[in-house]
Amino acid sequence: MFLDLRDRRCLVVGGSETAARKAELLLRAGAYVDVVAPDLHEGFARLPHAERVKRVADAFTPVLLDGKDAVIVVEDDAPAASAAKVVADAARARHIPVNVADKPALCSFILPSIIDRSPIMVAVSSGGESPVLARMLRARLETLIPAAYGRLSALASRYKERVRAAVKPEQRRAFWEKVFLSPVAEMVFSGRDVEAEAQLDAMIRDSASHAVSRGEVYLVGAGPGNPDLLTFRALRLMQQADVIVYDRLVSQPILDMCRRDADRVYVGKERDDHAVPQEEINLMLVRLAKEGKRTLRLKGGDPFIFGRGGEEIETLVEHGVPFQVVPGITAAAGVASYAGIPLTHRDYAQSVAFVTGHLKENTFNMNWEGIARRDQTIVIYMGLKGLPLLCEALIKHGLTADTPAAIVQHGTLPTQRVVTGDLATLPALAEQAGLKAPTLIIVGNVVKLREKLGWYQPEQHGEQARRTPLEAPDHLP
Repeated sequence: MFLDLRDRRCLVVGGSETAARKAELLLRAGAYVDVVAPDLHEGFARLPHAERVKRVADAFTPVLLDGKDAVIVVEDDAPAASAAKVVADAARARHIPVNVADKPALCSFILPSIIDRSPIMVAVSSGGESPVLARMLRARLETLIPAAYGRLSALASRYKERVRAAVKPEQRRAFWEKVFLSPVAEMVFSGRDVEAEAQLDAMIRDSASHAVSRGEVYLVGAGPGNPDLLTFRALRLMQQADVIVYDRLVSQPILDMCRRDADRVYVGKERDDHAVPQEEINLMLVRLAKEGKRTLRLKGGDPFIFGRGGEEIETLVEHGVPFQVVPGITAAAGVASYAGIPLTHRDYAQSVAFVTGHLKENTFNMNWEGIARRDQTIVIYMGLKGLPLLCEALIKHGLTADTPAAIVQHGTLPTQRVVTGDLATLPALAEQAGLKAPTLIIVGNVVKLREKLGWYQPEQHGEQARRTPLEAPDHLP
């Protein structure tokens, strides 16, 4: 049941911070709140619409229930041990809904965990038996219900009469399901309300078949590999796409979170082995979208950091295909954090340079003077093959041979391995450890902090991992 408390008067018994949070729920529902307590916690004064709150008495008396639509009691604030039951009994005798915090037996209604997407409201309740579990379930649902759902509901409300006039009663449910699964919803979620209305207008005109006129491309960053680091928006799009076009660096646990019945197209690239040329990937996205399919272009890390996302959306723009971009945690940020190496630190580095270590004809095309600076952290993507040449070049262009350096394999995953040394020793250490791509190289004085700040202790998989000497603490700088 959802109570309509707009401009109604409710009673809160208790003046603590907990009571203030209960009062806030009533205020958000549009109620006026009378409070019974000797004193009010300062949190009451900070509540939105605090002008609707009034302290009416130091202690409870049944007459205070007159004209009330709901009552909430915070038992710890009660002046006597029996006060909560007294209030609850008095409210029930007058058929007024009453809630006593953490006392389900005294309640005639429960305050659930709420997902507020007004006018859409979702409530999760355990009947008062396990509120912590209810809050955990609510947190999971938060990832699936975007904040803009309220705006989507408002759009549907504005078009309700037009749909009623254009669509036969027996077809309306199917029509609205098609709308909410179409690009209309994503246009609203990404703030493109004018486009959403135009698309909905077209769907109404074409209501006989409810055809969606065009698909859309979602360019989504999957982060460095750990599914816990996905954004809410990325997860939602992953679970509604019709086709998934994914790279080699997208981990299997992340793929497992995508919509299970979606078509999957692998376009991964490895060194000297491009499964599908980039130009073909660009045109594939155009073709799929023009077939009316919601196409998820899933990339490791962030699409705009060495991910060729810019090239892909250039092609989409040229062909008039709608798209949206969802940033991901780039490998530099995610891997460095899990390796315990801050990219900036006021005592060690005031700037960061992201560079690609991809070799072309056994050389690098880099602005070495801008990169090889002692007060800067250098993060090198795709540099494992050319690691010896990279270290030589950095020393040649101004860094000392003892500049701290680290290489991280499978960063953020349970198989993460970190090898640390300096520019002179790192190539040999990496070879000895038998590291394989994907890896990330971090160069700079911030690497010194690894031993002190290394918080992530991934599980060791297999005897070889346990025997690797470079994993032992005495091999860390």
